[in-house]
Order: sequence, then structure tokens, then C-alpha cells
Amino acid sequence: MDYQLKDKKAFISGSTAGIGLAIAKLLVGEGAKVIINGRSQERIDGAVEKILAEEPGARVSGIVADFDELKTVNHLISELGSVDILINNVGVFKSQTFEQTDDADWQRMFDINVMSGVRLSRALLPAMLKKNWGRIIFISSECAMLVPEDLIAYSMTKSAMLSVSRGLAQTTSGTGVTVNSVLPGSTMTEGAENFLKEQAAAEQISTREVADNFFKNVRTTSLLKRFTSPEEIAQAVVYLASPLSSATNGAAIKAEGGSIPGI
Repeated sequence: MDYQLKDKKAFISGSTAGIGLAIAKLLVGEGAKVIINGRSQERIDGAVEKILAEEPGARVSGIVADFDELKTVNHLISELGSVDILINNVGVFKSQTFEQTDDADWQRMFDINVMSGVRLSRALLPAMLKKNWGRIIFISSECAMLVPEDLIAYSMTKSAMLSVSRGLAQTTSGTGVTVNSVLPGSTMTEGAENFLKEQAAAEQISTREVADNFFKNVRTTSLLKRFTSPEEIAQAVVYLASPLSSATNGAAIKAEGGSIPGI
């Protein structure tokens, strides 16, 4: 399918692995010029190598920035210039009880998960509006609505992203710029793979059994009953990043396998 993305310039925060890397691969395959981001040059070089192995001749580069450090974020913004597509994907989480989550944990998750998108959008949206075309996409989570007890702070940040996204969309009224959110469900990222391996070792069962038990006992509302792949999420994101999605603005698109009840 032609997403009409040839020569579009895209930036994806937190994109050396998982969903971010899958989005980058799909975008370069559609002819876009992609800038990825990671916390170290080593991570970026490894991701670029993976992309080029699958898409020889891909136009891909990277900029190092740790969204925990405002100085490097400011440097990133100055290096970026203008882009056609901004994917706010970077995020961190901590699985722990509400009582265990201290002020520093709350602040760090908010600064990285929410303020990364705020700062990037504030810097890049004006040029999109001036050009009368652009796409901003926030990668939220099913946790924005499900709110697991061990991820309350993380879930708060993912809910906040929906508010920021909707609010920014309202500022684009009547233009060719759109702002949307995507809500992935449980996705087979590096973190999920490590979780399955650790649980399998602790319970002395297979990773497949751990995964089956997760959907049987924890994520019981899932209709898909399995982990989605990063590539499945990337397909939804890249559609929203394309000119084909021009009628979709201010939306929260669920790609969580039906785990969130209701319409």
C-alpha cells in the first residue's frame, strides 16, 4: 500500500527498539526520511544497522538525547529543524505499588512521558501550521483507561498524553495538520520479553504458559488474547502519519486488542 509518505521528514522519540523502531522501519520503507532517537550513540548505531539490513538505501539518521536531561532535549530540538511528522513515543515505567512510588518516580515519569511530547510539539507544531501540513502522534497506552494497580503513575502519564493530544488538535482546526493518539495494548517489546522470561524462570514454566496466564488472569478483558507485535502497532501509527488519514484529527485510536471495554 502506498501511504504517500515519499520524502516526508519524520522524527520518532525513543526509537532504537520496540514500537519506535518498528515505526521507523515502516516509514523508511514508504520512502520517508527518518530521524530516530536513543540515549546513546551505540543504541542509535545498532538501530540504524537493523533498519538498513531490512531496507538497504533507507534514508535514516539519529540524534542522541536523554529525555531525563533537559539540556540534551534542547540540543535535540535545535538539531531537528522542522519535520513533517512527529511521533512522541519515548516513555518509561515502573511496576510498583502506589505506596512504593515516591515523588521522584512520579516526576520522572511525567517529565519523560508527557513533557517530552509537550516540548517537541511546542517546538515543531508552528512550522507545520505555517506549511499547512503535518502530523503529530502520541503513543499512549491501554493503561490510560485500564490503570493497573502497579502502574498508577505510568497510567496517569498516558492519560495526560490524551489530553495534550486532544488539546493540540483543537489548535489545528481548519488546517492540514492533525494530532492524534494511539493506544497500544500489551505489546511484545524487549520489556515484555524480559518479563515473560523472568516469570517463566520463577514459576518454572514456559514463556508461552506465562503469556497465556497473563491474558487468562490479568488482562482478562482482552479480546485478542495475545501480545500484539510492534509491527502491528506501527501499521496504525504510519496510517495516521500519512496524508490518507486527513479526516482523523483529535482522535484516540485503540490498537489494544479490545482490552478497553466500551466503544
